[in-house]
Amino acid sequence: MTTILSANKLNLSYGSKQILYDISLSFEEKSVTALIGPSGCGKSTLLRCLNRMNDLIPDCTMNGEILYRGEEIMKSDPVLLRRKIGMVFQRPNPFPKSIYDNIAYGPRAHGTKDKKILDEIVERSLKRAFLWDEVKDRLHESALGLSGGQQQRLCIARTLAVNPDVILMDEPCSALDPIATAKIENLIMDLKKDYTVIIVTHNMQQAARVSDITGFLYLGKLIEEGDTRMIFSSPKEELTERYITGRFG
Repeated sequence: MTTILSANKLNLSYGSKQILYDISLSFEEKSVTALIGPSGCGKSTLLRCLNRMNDLIPDCTMNGEILYRGEEIMKSDPVLLRRKIGMVFQRPNPFPKSIYDNIAYGPRAHGTKDKKILDEIVERSLKRAFLWDEVKDRLHESALGLSGGQQQRLCIARTLAVNPDVILMDEPCSALDPIATAKIENLIMDLKKDYTVIIVTHNMQQAARVSDITGFLYLGKLIEEGDTRMIFSSPKEELTERYITGRFG
């Protein structure tokens, strides 16, 4: 498999408080990587490093390198970088616009004005997010009228509309019920046919179900990473085994 994104000796601090310590981790093209670990271990912080979302946080300092397709991301235009490395947040955050305008927002911002092309992008993105059949007759209604699970799939469709390579997901199911969660998990497994997905989850069963690779973080350090089946059946590190068997965390 081809590495599309990698961190090498990544350290990050907020002010005087160090959050990440010497993280080195690679992400393979068209795969799902799950980042697991107890609350406060640095999972979401690491995720936000990968498309420079931490640039928006005052007093954040980072050293080490993150490479996207072999290029250091700190030399990239962050707007263009976030187009190729999209983010889906913990809670659905649709814009207070119509369903159609939510999906068309990104393509319009990047210069697409032709209505026929926008129509095609909206339909394709909603179909890819398994949402088209549920909303095709209400595209011009407010996205805020959708259920929580539909809103989250809308946010995924909005990310897909700008044709990313990588999709970052920060606990995308934590605010959803089990039925909506199952739909998102099925979607994640389908998306890896065409995209690289990196998901932060506190739900170890979810990590085991949807991911190919799992990385376990503890107190800002990467303790172990590898094939998900091996991590959950025979981890190399005692700390990993204690966490996945529920003996701490």
